[in-house]
Amino acid sequence: MTKHPLAQVLHRVGTWSGPSEPCLLNYEDRFLRRKRLETSAGRAFVVDLPQTISLDDGDMLELTDGTRVEIRAAIEDVLLVRGENLARLAWHIGNRHTPCQVLADYLVIQRDQVIRQMLVHLGAQVEEARSRFTPEGGAYGHGRTHAHEHGATAHAH
Repeated sequence: MTKHPLAQVLHRVGTWSGPSEPCLLNYEDRFLRRKRLETSAGRAFVVDLPQTISLDDGDMLELTDGTRVEIRAAIEDVLLVRGENLARLAWHIGNRHTPCQVLADYLVIQRDQVIRQMLVHLGAQVEEARSRFTPEGGAYGHGRTHAHEHGATAHAH
């Protein structure tokens, strides 16, 4: 692995079709203000922003040394949620401020045993999986929802 000098994020870039280095981050790690990160190629860099932001899969950062870094959603533990009335299940997930990825015939949430039990109680079929997690943004199309704790087992895997 080649060592590169530590660079800082210069700014967030919109669309970009040129060369870039991927940086794999799970959902929690894509919510940051100040953090040392590393690309898949081993290039270390520091994100130091005036405020906390949520990076999405495909977002591009430009470093002070000119390198472009593409943020990619990492594979993580999720729950696939299926059921007769997905809208009702999605409502209950949203009512708990739980980030949710909405697909045509199922929902994806982070593994949470308390939420899982609630969904099973509502008649959902819930399956553990490993997948990229790219939930919906906030109500106005940007930002993120902020989950709150549901007891000691909220983040049990």
